[in-house]
Amino acid sequence: MRQNPIHIRGLGYMAIAAFLFSVMGVGVYAASLTIPPVAAPMVSFIRVAVNLFILVMPALWLKQGWALFGDRRASLWLRGLFGAVSLTLSFAAIQRIGPGESAFLTASSGVFVALLGPAILSQRNSLSVWLAIFGSLAGLLLLFQPRLDPSDFLGRFMALSSGFLAALAYLMVARAGRSNPPQVVVFYFCLVAVAIHLVYFGFSGVLWPSSRNAWGWVMLAGLSGSGAQLYMTRAYQMAPAALVGAVGYLAPVMSVIWGMLLFAKIPDQKALAGCMLVLLCGVLLPFLAARSAGGR
Repeated sequence: MRQNPIHIRGLGYMAIAAFLFSVMGVGVYAASLTIPPVAAPMVSFIRVAVNLFILVMPALWLKQGWALFGDRRASLWLRGLFGAVSLTLSFAAIQRIGPGESAFLTASSGVFVALLGPAILSQRNSLSVWLAIFGSLAGLLLLFQPRLDPSDFLGRFMALSSGFLAALAYLMVARAGRSNPPQVVVFYFCLVAVAIHLVYFGFSGVLWPSSRNAWGWVMLAGLSGSGAQLYMTRAYQMAPAALVGAVGYLAPVMSVIWGMLLFAKIPDQKALAGCMLVLLCGVLLPFLAARSAGGR
């Protein structure tokens, strides 16, 4: 059967987004290895500030700045809140346990979306969807077991919490419907994230990257993350969500590879088994959910 060229292009965009998300993780982790290290809140602040700049400047140039606020419904602000906290936690997790395992734990967002969908969106899950959810949860349980010290446990908890909050952010978008274009949704994410970071810096103080090397890694995280957000948005506009979601699992796979090649962060046997379970069930989940929805 001949594939739709637009769908193929959309999946190509998601593959690019996955690559860029993995590069973002490299930048975040490498920034923690500089002397002095760049803390995760500063890296995440620069990441969202770069993204906000990329969104706002063209809108102001075209005199369409107010259009970025959309219909200002509460779900947009909640999406921004959940997404902003999720991003900060994911960056902190990357710096504590590395880009690979943290990416798989953060990818739990897809599992939590399926798990919470019946309660928040009044969706029904089929038996096959529930089996995929429980398989993913088993993989997450293997990944969640701490290997080193309390800091390692905290990093895993942050990554899993990031996935849960990201799921809430996605569900808020689903509740908002299609009344707002993607750039509006991303704008609220960046706006709320910048505000949260400024409040945090007001209490903790500001410690900017202090070397060219540090700035290089931080800007790599900011630019690659912003590019990934753009390509992911275009992917979901052009291809079926189930296919895009499956291709998105390239990101944690590439993150594990980057961690092994660049930082010698090699998962142990339990972690690898957990990654494989999350990958297998996570890829199947969007297809099973789409099939379950189509059968109603």
